[in-house]
Amino acid sequence: MNMSTLTKEHPLLQAPHAAAEPSVALVFPFDPKMTPKAELELSIKRLLGKAEKQLLTRHTGEVAVPLIKRLQQALRGLNYSTHKRSVAVWVSPSKTGITYMDFAVEERSFVDRPFRVRDLADCKPSGKEYLLLLLSGTESRMYLHNGSGLKLIKSNGAQSIYAYLNEVPERAGNFSDPADRREVMLNKFLHHMDQGLGYVLKAYPLPVFVSGPERVAGHFSRITRHSGNIAAYIYKNCVHSPENELEALLQPILGDWRRLRQQLLSLQLEKAFEAGKLVCGIEEVRKAARCSNSRLIVFEDSEAAPGGFFTDGPLDTIAAKVLENGGDVEKLDIGDMGRFGPIALIRYY
Repeated sequence: MNMSTLTKEHPLLQAPHAAAEPSVALVFPFDPKMTPKAELELSIKRLLGKAEKQLLTRHTGEVAVPLIKRLQQALRGLNYSTHKRSVAVWVSPSKTGITYMDFAVEERSFVDRPFRVRDLADCKPSGKEYLLLLLSGTESRMYLHNGSGLKLIKSNGAQSIYAYLNEVPERAGNFSDPADRREVMLNKFLHHMDQGLGYVLKAYPLPVFVSGPERVAGHFSRITRHSGNIAAYIYKNCVHSPENELEALLQPILGDWRRLRQQLLSLQLEKAFEAGKLVCGIEEVRKAARCSNSRLIVFEDSEAAPGGFFTDGPLDTIAAKVLENGGDVEKLDIGDMGRFGPIALIRYY
C-alpha cells in the first residue's frame, strides 16, 4: 500500500482482529534542539494514547498489552541529544526499530499496516513549500513559502550589492565601454546571489522559482550551480511586487504540485549524472550509502509486499543507512527513473 494514500490519523478501515500480528509505526516531528523536551514528551504521550486505543480496539488485551509495553519502551529510549528533525518508531512482537531523519515529516500513525523505511518519503509535508528568488540587475529578494504564505527571508538592496562588489555605481573603473562594465557587474552580482542561494538551500532544501527580467534570469540560469533545485524561471521583474501578486503569478505553475516535484527530482538525477555524482544499481548504491556524502537516495515507487508489517530487505537497509548519515529519501513514479532505476543515490557536490 502506498502510504501517500493514507490519512494523517490513519482511520481504521478493517474490522477488529483483522491482523494476525499487531504492529505499530509512528512517524512524527522530533527536533530536540528546537523544541522544549516537555513539549515533545506531551506530543509523544498523545500519539502513544492514540496507538494504544487503536490496538485495544483491534486486538484482545492479552495480545495488545505486550506490544504497547514494547512501544512505550522504544519511545522512552528516544535520543534527546539528536540533531535530526524527525523520527520513525515501529514495533511488532518480533521487530523494533527507530530511524531518525534530517527532514520534516507530518505526524502519521500506522496500526497493523505495512511499513518500510523507504515509505518515509511519503510522510513529508503535503503543503506547497518552496523558495522564490526575485532578481533585478542590482537587487534581489528571497521568499520562503511554508505552506501558508510567503515570508521574506533575505533582501539585498542596490547599495549593499555595490559594497559587496567593491564597486561604486558612478565609477566606470577600467572599462572604456560602459556596456562591458555592466556585463561584468551583472555577472559578479549573479554569482553572489547564487552563492547566497546555496546557503539558503542548506537550511531549506526546497524547489526554487526564479523571477527576473529575461536578460537577468537567463544569465542566472547559465551560471547557477543549483539548477537541479530550480523548478521554473519566470521572465518578469517582480523584485518590488507585493506578496499577493507574487502568489498569483506562481499559481498556474503550482497547479500540479506533485508532478512538478517529480519533474524536479528527475532533473536532479540528470544533473547529478552529468556531474559524476550519481550512483546506480543496488550493489553500487549499497557501497556508496556507507559514506557520509550520501545526499539523497531515490527509489522507483512500488506497492508494499502484502501481508508483512516491516520489510527490512536490501533496499530498505540501504535507505536506513543513508538516513543515518544525514541523507534524504525520495520516490519517483514507476517508469520515471528511466535508465537510473530502480534505485539511485546522489552524492553531495
